[in-house]
Amino acid sequence: MTIHIATAPVAWGIYEFEGIAPKYPYARVLDEMVETGYDGLELGPWGFLPTDADRLREELARRGLRLLSSYVPVALRNEADHERGEAFALQVGRLLAALGAQYVVLADDNGTVPELVQRAGKRSGSMLSAEEWDVFARGVNRIARRVFDELGLQTVFHHHCAGYVETPEETAALMARVDPDLVGLCLDTGHWHFAGGDAVACIREYGQRVRYLHLKDMSAAVKQRVLDEDLDYFGAMAAGIFPRLGHGVVDFAGVLSAMAALGYGGWAVVEQDVLVDDLDVPKRYAAENRAYLRQLGY
Repeated sequence: MTIHIATAPVAWGIYEFEGIAPKYPYARVLDEMVETGYDGLELGPWGFLPTDADRLREELARRGLRLLSSYVPVALRNEADHERGEAFALQVGRLLAALGAQYVVLADDNGTVPELVQRAGKRSGSMLSAEEWDVFARGVNRIARRVFDELGLQTVFHHHCAGYVETPEETAALMARVDPDLVGLCLDTGHWHFAGGDAVACIREYGQRVRYLHLKDMSAAVKQRVLDEDLDYFGAMAAGIFPRLGHGVVDFAGVLSAMAALGYGGWAVVEQDVLVDDLDVPKRYAAENRAYLRQLGY
């Protein structure tokens, strides 16, 4: 089966985080995605691309782009936040379903807890108690059930640095508690390595539960700087913790081969998180990342 390659607005520095404003109009981002060789994309932060289904369908169709999913960050630690998170996931999901997308990429509300931002890439174990994990997992299951029952969308959970599900141990704690029929794993190769894991080993451990891929590299040199200088998550991003594909430690040939061996025929989304002032850099990096994957046969 063929693994298809896509990208996302985050590769142009378009983030869900507060305080990081988009530097591009959406039309330029879509045009540059096509120009650099991608034919699939994620939605990006709610409101960056048109949220009217007919308008967005027209914008994508005339560029030959397919909408795959959306990254949906919601607060899950406290039960009182679950209803609001569910409503947001359904809001995004309705647009996804209208355009024929398949996945909600659910995540914690990463980057909002100062202690987690400061300790990103530098901790092990878990920050949640067993009882808090149960609450967290109930929220994930609740949202996954609603988006599937009402919209037919599948849910994959995205582990992410600077959130409560960062480390391999935390990912295991969550995956042991959620319904495997409802919730798969979105493996983000860069975040997995930044948190101390190995992406190929993750695929071997979780097998068919890895249902979606984010391709991101991780610089060992920058991680050492993060440790030496005690940089927080946003400092690590600015320092280049996630470099161009092939410039870090992730074994992408091994990752894609391991997924192919599982019979994976879905999409792999190139996500090089960038924080740069040169507006021409994201397009150049996107082209280099696509060329790198072609060299690997994808």
